Amino acid sequence: MAVVRTQGLVKHFGEVKAVNGVDIVSKEGEFLVLLGPSGCGKTTLLRIIAGLEKPSAGDIFIGDQVVTPLPPRARGIAMVFQSYALYPHLNVFKNIAFPLKAAKMPKEDMKQKVEWAATMFGIDRLLHRKPRELSGGERQRVALARALVREPNVFLLDEPLSNLDAKLRTSAREELHRFQKSVGITTIYVTHDQVEAMGMGDRIAVMNEGKVRQLGIPAEVYSEPADTFVAGFLGSPPMNLVEAGERLVGFRPECFLPRELHIGGNEVVSLRFEVTRVEDLGADRLVYGKLGERFNHSHVVANLPTSFTHYSVQTGATYDFAVPKDDVKFFDSKTGLRTEPVPL
Repeated sequence: MAVVRTQGLVKHFGEVKAVNGVDIVSKEGEFLVLLGPSGCGKTTLLRIIAGLEKPSAGDIFIGDQVVTPLPPRARGIAMVFQSYALYPHLNVFKNIAFPLKAAKMPKEDMKQKVEWAATMFGIDRLLHRKPRELSGGERQRVALARALVREPNVFLLDEPLSNLDAKLRTSAREELHRFQKSVGITTIYVTHDQVEAMGMGDRIAVMNEGKVRQLGIPAEVYSEPADTFVAGFLGSPPMNLVEAGERLVGFRPECFLPRELHIGGNEVVSLRFEVTRVEDLGADRLVYGKLGERFNHSHVVANLPTSFTHYSVQTGATYDFAVPKDDVKFFDSKTGLRTEPVPL
């Protein structure tokens, strides 16, 4: 296991700053997720750590060693790509064994190592098959097994589940998370899927425009967003952001409920809410509408669990909704950064 640290990392492609001053320190053995939209710099950052891209400025440390000038093979890392990058003319055994053969490992040792990794991923019965004979999930396991046999200090995973269908992604996510915890190898995982990030990451680094906007545990990043980008990127639907003078006020849709449904002694902020549309999604009911003049008639959404079957809302009607005071967040309207709470 090893700690990965980037210091002042910058990468320019012409006029484009793909990575713009990134400082990240992983924890030993953790599953760290780089999350963000397409083009935010997360894959470029991963490739710089891997040694596949040269930074314009800054350094990368793995453990106590500066690895910036080192080639990929000397960094003690293994990377799994979105495409899996399997050799189509080689069977599964030879694909997994490829890095061991390149390192001139004795054949008997190589055989034991490949069989060990294949058994760990449940693909030991597939060792004679070619990649074209495998499902997407099986190809993903082969790529992971090939990475594991190198016994790296760090795993770098670039959207390895994106080629799988939704049902298979769920099971593959669980398998990958269980595997990482069992081997304890420091892992940096790139994704644009917030469900993957929230479900798998020990910590999440939310990126946009080449910068890390927030780094923290999933619950913290979701509940205490550092700025309006993080607030608007995480969540489905994302956080409501409404104008209130020189500040923006934010609150999650699941915290925005009819006033009488708020139980307990928590202080709430009451809001008049005119319903314009209702979507019944099974487990959730999304209620769209707008607030009053006090909040510039801003459009917001409430997420009402369908377990509240006794409470119905009608399009065109206005209701008294509320948000617990502790769940209301404040942001500077110019910079987008979090600010201290003010009375509403």
